[in-house]
Amino acid sequence: MINDFGRVITAMVTPFNKDLTINFKQARKLARHLVQSGSDGLVIAGTTGESPTLSKEEKIGLFNAIVEEVGGEAAVIAGTGSYSTQESINLTQAAQKAGVDAVMLVAPYYNKPSQEGLFQHFKAVAESTDLPIILYNIPGRTSVNILPQTVVRLARVSNIVAIKEASGSMDQVSELKLSLPDHFAIYCGDDSLTLPILALGGKGVISVASHLAGARIKEMINAYTSGNNTLATKIHLELIPIFKGMFITTNPAPVKAALSLTGLQVGGLRPPLVEVTSDEENSIKAVLKNMKLL
Repeated sequence: MINDFGRVITAMVTPFNKDLTINFKQARKLARHLVQSGSDGLVIAGTTGESPTLSKEEKIGLFNAIVEEVGGEAAVIAGTGSYSTQESINLTQAAQKAGVDAVMLVAPYYNKPSQEGLFQHFKAVAESTDLPIILYNIPGRTSVNILPQTVVRLARVSNIVAIKEASGSMDQVSELKLSLPDHFAIYCGDDSLTLPILALGGKGVISVASHLAGARIKEMINAYTSGNNTLATKIHLELIPIFKGMFITTNPAPVKAALSLTGLQVGGLRPPLVEVTSDEENSIKAVLKNMKLL
């Protein structure tokens, strides 16, 4: 199993056939493509992978397929978090059996647990597995913010080793870095904030834009970590249009459209998500052309 997840992790989309069943062949092809174009790891069946509309059996099928395809070459991280602690435990244990390297647990959404509820939820899942765990804080989607003091408590659980931080608050990232042990990794969860979070001591990014610009994102991170801040800033500014373009409407609709435009057919989206409008598609095309990806 891989313990260092690397700097660039792609939150992978789930490819579908025309009838919206999972296209496992294309999922393998996409995983292979991402690993060959800069991704050190992949999050499978996360929210970018439309996890709320995937059945437990479909998720396990994806974990098995991607472990078989790229296991040992890249970190395979299973998205196993949900609204229900028991369901998260069950899926985490199934992911461990599939041979994944780690799991990522999004904060329970909609039910808005207290900070103590969040602590007990993540601790219970961690105690059910030997796998390393990445917490995922995205208050804009879950309606609950995992506060730094709660993360510090969770960091004392031996296999809770990282957080994907997407609160958008640099103050919160600073407080995390100030309070957490050095070995606990902070990953940026918003592509456009990757460089600022690196400057605050972040490890890397769990990215959507890396579907299209993984190698360039890695170049930016390598430039920063080797002390070439001027080059890192130059690449960051160059990438801003694609960082923003992948979120012109609800993720993952833009990135699925972009992948299809560049020749990687990943299919549509399961309801209630819908495909991009023609205006949105034209906007994505313009970004891809400017980035010389079309």
